[in-house]
Amino acid sequence: MSKKRQKIIDSLDLLYYEYNKTQNTLFIDKNSSCDDVGRELIKITYTLTKHDIEFFIDDEKNIIIECSDKFMSRMKHKFARLVKKVKNTSKHIYVLSDKKVEGAINLPMIEIAYIEQDIDLSHYDALVFTSKNAIKAINSMDDTWKKIPSYVIAPQTAKIVKSFQGNLVFTGKQKHGNEFAHEIKDQLKRKKVLYIGGTKVVSKLRKILNENEVLCDHLAIYETVCKKYDSKITLPKHSIIIFSSPSTIECFLKNIHWGSTFQAVSIGKTTANYFPSYITPFISETTSLESCVKKAQDLH
Repeated sequence: MSKKRQKIIDSLDLLYYEYNKTQNTLFIDKNSSCDDVGRELIKITYTLTKHDIEFFIDDEKNIIIECSDKFMSRMKHKFARLVKKVKNTSKHIYVLSDKKVEGAINLPMIEIAYIEQDIDLSHYDALVFTSKNAIKAINSMDDTWKKIPSYVIAPQTAKIVKSFQGNLVFTGKQKHGNEFAHEIKDQLKRKKVLYIGGTKVVSKLRKILNENEVLCDHLAIYETVCKKYDSKITLPKHSIIIFSSPSTIECFLKNIHWGSTFQAVSIGKTTANYFPSYITPFISETTSLESCVKKAQDLH
């Protein structure tokens, strides 16, 4: 896809469709409501048509772009999807969480423990989130967060804010901690900001903001702990494991021996930096488990 077309898609600020460059497809979030998806579908198709970008919508409401809406194009797409589905049935793809993702097996490795505390958000101008767990934690303790402008790192996090009727103001496009800080630093200059997250912070987000005239505090509202299994876990040869955070790497290696035929997929660059030297991960195009699974399915 040309840079111009990529820019057009980026400008849509999509939450319920995710663009995959390799497959040149906007994949629908099957877990979202029909209303949310419907509004975005109209916005996407209107914009693509306006810019004379050819596309068609498949049976699952995914949007395939740079294809003419002809019978043979649809048949080729259906056939390719069927072949891929058959090939993927023999793959052992694991996500290390309890979130259900089509094409993957759940193997939770971490547990989230909220840190209960009295919270006063009244003197903050904005909230910054890089984790859906932080949003769920603050929502369980203090309703006032919903009134304060929220700046979130990626669409997956933004969807959680919207599901709780929070005040979503900005969704990052780079989807990585340090880059996200640079995206929001000018908007938040000279404002009092609270970065709500976990006890383990792997990015330099707060440091970058404070160095750019943003008064940023950090509230640790949850912690991640490794899940303990009663019996030894043995995975099949050639398994593909998806790692969504540095904690999942740590906890996986505590529970399971890394096999020489295994392959790793990292949800992003930050997580990729935490792998031991004997594991070289493939990095997902976007920071969602769905995108990670698609990356895993494309591996040989």
